[in-house]
Amino acid sequence: MRTLNVLAIQRTTEAERAQITAVDPVIRFTDAGGWFDGEIRDTWPAVTATRYLSATAIGHGTRDERDRLLADAEVILGGWPFPLDLRARAPLLKWFHQRPAGASNLLRSDLWGSDVVVTTSRGAGNTLAMAEYAVAGILHFAKDLGRAIADRESATFSHRGYRPLLLAGKACCVVGAGGIGLEVGRLCGALGMHVVGTRRTPQRDAPLPPGFAELGGPADLDRFLPRSDFVAICCQWTPETTRLFNRERFGLMKPGAVLVNVARGEIVDEDALAEALAADRLRGVVLDVYVGEFEHTPPPVLWQDKRVLVTPHVSGASDDNRHRAIDLFCENLRAWLDAEPLSNVIDWQRGY
Repeated sequence: MRTLNVLAIQRTTEAERAQITAVDPVIRFTDAGGWFDGEIRDTWPAVTATRYLSATAIGHGTRDERDRLLADAEVILGGWPFPLDLRARAPLLKWFHQRPAGASNLLRSDLWGSDVVVTTSRGAGNTLAMAEYAVAGILHFAKDLGRAIADRESATFSHRGYRPLLLAGKACCVVGAGGIGLEVGRLCGALGMHVVGTRRTPQRDAPLPPGFAELGGPADLDRFLPRSDFVAICCQWTPETTRLFNRERFGLMKPGAVLVNVARGEIVDEDALAEALAADRLRGVVLDVYVGEFEHTPPPVLWQDKRVLVTPHVSGASDDNRHRAIDLFCENLRAWLDAEPLSNVIDWQRGY
């Protein structure tokens, strides 16, 4: 009986290992989680290594031992961060699955644009937690809660300084109505908001998703922005969405709008964002991401502005982990063995 060599380069739990090996007896599964930590520390920016690796992580085995693991692997299950030269070191590799959802995570690696089939966990992440984060950001600025911090610092209440908004009836534009965006729209709709959204290829005749009043394509964004009190960026980062929010789009946005970004920092032109804040066009900005977040801290012009909340890419975190990456991987593993199409295969031209 032919075996299928599956290698995990991110740590897996005992339950996850059992789930993977239960897919089929032909699977020979090797967990090499932690083995490549030293290489990652040497090849990734210090900010990335500090965040994702423990201070004592140096990896396991010799370089030759790690190379032998990669040389035998036909399927690799990876996470973030990962060795950037996997394609060069894994000659038998046919399929790589990354546990995170964002295809842009792979841009630095030699897997991008290669002959290897690469899948992501798009739509299977902690989408509800991320949507709740977006709504929390909306509520923070809608209810002017930042003024409570200023009141505490001055030990004086400024009753007339608060400018709370009623969310019911306000308009929210969801940019990228995929896994995360659909949840954002559903929650905003439940709050009585008028929700519109965009996605790359909308199905014009399909029923509207829960919470949405209208769902259009990329060309509809400029029509939605002037009447949206809140804008939630949830789309994939691709060449098409790089600096999607530029000077022109900030100029189109409704004065006093709130922007929330739970996607990727590169979708926003940060210079244009700073200009919009300087011109007092925005009520508030919530950024769980920013340009170069794995290399350096946020730009001071944004981080030091009281109208901007910046968090370190934590919107998906919660006390209830609903990430389905291993479920999706196992479903695809079964499909791979049965020579059936895989879900969430990256289209290199499209960018996700």
